[in-house]
Amino acid sequence: MRCLVVLFALLAAGTPYRYFLTGSATDVSPKPTAAFALIGGGKDVDDINRWFANKAAGGDLLVLRAAGDDAYNPYFFKLVTLNSAQTLVIPSAEAASDKFVVAQIAHAEAIFLAGGDQWNYVRLWNHSPVGDALRAAIQRGIPLGGTSAGLAVLGQYQFSAEKDTVASQRALLDPYDEHVTLANDFLNIAALKNTITDSHFKARDRMGRTLVFLARMLADFHLPEARAIAIDERTAALIQPNGQMHVAGLGHVYFLRARKPAAVCRKGIPLSMSGIEVYRTGEGAQFDTGAWRGSGGQQYSLTVSEGVVTSDQPNHSIY
Repeated sequence: MRCLVVLFALLAAGTPYRYFLTGSATDVSPKPTAAFALIGGGKDVDDINRWFANKAAGGDLLVLRAAGDDAYNPYFFKLVTLNSAQTLVIPSAEAASDKFVVAQIAHAEAIFLAGGDQWNYVRLWNHSPVGDALRAAIQRGIPLGGTSAGLAVLGQYQFSAEKDTVASQRALLDPYDEHVTLANDFLNIAALKNTITDSHFKARDRMGRTLVFLARMLADFHLPEARAIAIDERTAALIQPNGQMHVAGLGHVYFLRARKPAAVCRKGIPLSMSGIEVYRTGEGAQFDTGAWRGSGGQQYSLTVSEGVVTSDQPNHSIY
């Protein structure tokens, strides 16, 4: 094993991916601890990322992205003791089928999905060897984390952003606007069944669009109930495989549930929906995604009437 830290990029002619390594190129086989880090985006919080990176048990932590560079490598390598921090940039279907790319995923002790454009992840990775390798890693108990766009693809259901992003007001006025695009069954994490995830939540005023996602999940996929985990910037839901989780960071995590279809969820007509349950949690609060209940948070409900969201909180805030 090489003792010196090395940093290089594999940029051979014709290679459809980019690969960056910080640390040792010699593979090791420690036993990682299964866990999921759902991170709401924004500036990185060391304590959150340290919790995740330590699940690798000193092995190889792999960052996956469709664009960008190796900025996470030196960050993670300095944050905790690792054999290596690696980044794979997988920007095409060809790269998502490459044997080297799949092998690196198969040998990683932790996998982190960086921010960017989640449509690239859904369209390029889902039905590909990379998607298969990610699902196999989850089954092996490899810890998986995601921030921003990386968070958006962790739930059983995803806002795919196929037509770019969508703001709350636009989605509420037309739940079937072309920008409200949903996908499902990318990673199949048991603790996130019937669940969609959203990031940058309060900072980008995404409550309205998340309510539309819930309405569409009920209408389009005929679920018995639809759930969402929506996370503020610099905040995370840190989840065990059994669904037990705690909140870390500076903001809140919102657990939303809709158990009856919207009164009106049709193309070209503003959404009307009632009885949406919200459980808002902050630093240190606990939640169980299986039982869908928690401690240390605040419970309230939301109603949408012709595209306008109201709250039963004393201050009438929807957040």
